[in-house]
Amino acid sequence: MRLDQAIALQVGISRSLVAKLIKRGDLKINGRRPRKSDEVFAGDQVEILLPDTSEKSLETPAELPILYEDADVVVVNKPVGMAAHAAPGWEGATVVGALLAKGCQISTSGPKERCGVVHRLDVGTSGVMVVAKTELAFEALKRDFHDRKVQKIYHSLVQGYIEPAEGTIEAPIGRHPSRDFRMAVVEGGKPAISHYRTLERFLGASLVQVHLETGRTHQIRVHMQAIQHCIVGDPIYGGNPVQAKQLGLERQWLHAVSLTFTHPRTQKDLTVNAPLTKDLAVALEILRAQEDC
Repeated sequence: MRLDQAIALQVGISRSLVAKLIKRGDLKINGRRPRKSDEVFAGDQVEILLPDTSEKSLETPAELPILYEDADVVVVNKPVGMAAHAAPGWEGATVVGALLAKGCQISTSGPKERCGVVHRLDVGTSGVMVVAKTELAFEALKRDFHDRKVQKIYHSLVQGYIEPAEGTIEAPIGRHPSRDFRMAVVEGGKPAISHYRTLERFLGASLVQVHLETGRTHQIRVHMQAIQHCIVGDPIYGGNPVQAKQLGLERQWLHAVSLTFTHPRTQKDLTVNAPLTKDLAVALEILRAQEDC
């Protein structure tokens, strides 16, 4: 894989930032200063000096569709390429920054760059995400996520046909033993449970619905790789790059489609759904067209 693409995927920073780091001499591969087009291979050592989190990144305006909002919570359809909050080395858009730019009130609980954030989606994953606007909402939602009272539903396009078509994956997840940026099914990892159901089958791929009972880092990506049905467009966890290219995908086909939680003030269940992004919808159209041929 190209160096800039690999670093962007594995570290969670933009390819433009990778180029800046190379230009400044803050990124080296095997002790030498590379070009961004250089390729990296298993066993290469990459050293990166990441800049401090910028205060400016907290106010980065960006397009962020709002699905639901009231005095206590705001629910958004997070675009791909947007982080939940600012972090060292990330110079791109953030959900927190985009909401602040819109003039949205956010809870002040937690670290400044993470204010209001009660759960996160990967930079490369799109879909529904709730942010707390009040202290009441922050405390209640944090507790409910911790206690597994929030229903999180994802749709994912995976390679091949899962058998059985419906089932549960229960496998502990922890840090990869030799790749710090990755997670893996490991002995002694944190308990992780994913319930899946096949929605549609295509030529060489299946659209599945996944209900997360737990919320481990990269859980769906790791579990699907563990059962040898990697997510299409996810080279970090075994996705076939040729298949992704055929479908026009530049990221993993993974979308948080639905979130159901107890509203912190009304105590009534609230379900918010997020429509698919254009790139994911187009990939499905291509597959359905192949079925019609």
